[in-house]
Amino acid sequence: MNQKIRVFSGNSNRSLAESICANLGLPLGKANVKTFSDGEVMVEIGENVRGRDTYVVQSTCAPTNNNLMELLIMMDALKRASAATITAVIPYYGYARQDRKVAPRTPITSKLVADLITTAGADRVVTVDLHAGQIQGFFNIPVDNLYAAPVILEHLKQRFPENSIVMVSPDAGGTERARAFAKRLGCTLAVIDKRRTGPNVAEVMHLIGDVTDKTAIILDDMIDTAGTLTQAARALKEHGAKTIYACATHGVLSGPAIERINNSDIEAVVITDTVPLGDKEQQTSKVKVLSVANLLAEAIRRIHEDESVSSLFV
Repeated sequence: MNQKIRVFSGNSNRSLAESICANLGLPLGKANVKTFSDGEVMVEIGENVRGRDTYVVQSTCAPTNNNLMELLIMMDALKRASAATITAVIPYYGYARQDRKVAPRTPITSKLVADLITTAGADRVVTVDLHAGQIQGFFNIPVDNLYAAPVILEHLKQRFPENSIVMVSPDAGGTERARAFAKRLGCTLAVIDKRRTGPNVAEVMHLIGDVTDKTAIILDDMIDTAGTLTQAARALKEHGAKTIYACATHGVLSGPAIERINNSDIEAVVITDTVPLGDKEQQTSKVKVLSVANLLAEAIRRIHEDESVSSLFV
């Protein structure tokens, strides 16, 4: 790979960034990212980036505000060091759920974050499975919203070669995603009608579709507190599902998520490494992590070499 390209990472996705660099045949860029005792973030780029195409890999996951500030400050440091281009590679885009006004006098925080990223110096954004596709329109710079579907589909095809499976959307909003997976796997589709009674609180109403004596695979873009997921699993079990699995791109797994998954009827949960698990990996044997490093490395290579990225949008 051309040495004109440099990949840097903050503290949230260092292992993913190292895997991306291994795929590109490059060393991870030298950057000292630390936090002062009062909470201020300080970044020092440890190599010459003048005239180079730079990529900053950083998910804005928990601690969300700290990781966001790391990303912004790293981009500002690269801009002031005369980098030719700066691409923010954000595997998990935090604040994506605040994409519209759902009540009077509330912010649209995902738009605010988009403005901050652009102001900090980003020339382009690469992300994976945005919670709301319209967030791409919040930026006045190019945004490549990649999908982890190829990575998850490959795993499902190897794990479930038989056709006695049913893809399940845990809510009406995810029906299109589940239908696309069902089409590629040649299986049936079911949808759970869910109504929220408050933030992070979900109530399952009823099931649309047949899951009796089948392997049900719940598909979502993210798993946060796992309330939706475990209630969906309970509903599927009550409707006669033989075994239950779950797949999601972003394993946020905050609050009681691990405990809920461990105590649920779900056999296994497949997520990707867009959000690092940290010590949560030791708390459960039900979670399997797939890597999106190949996907992001290929996107970076194509962007750098001015090739089409559209074939990655499946």
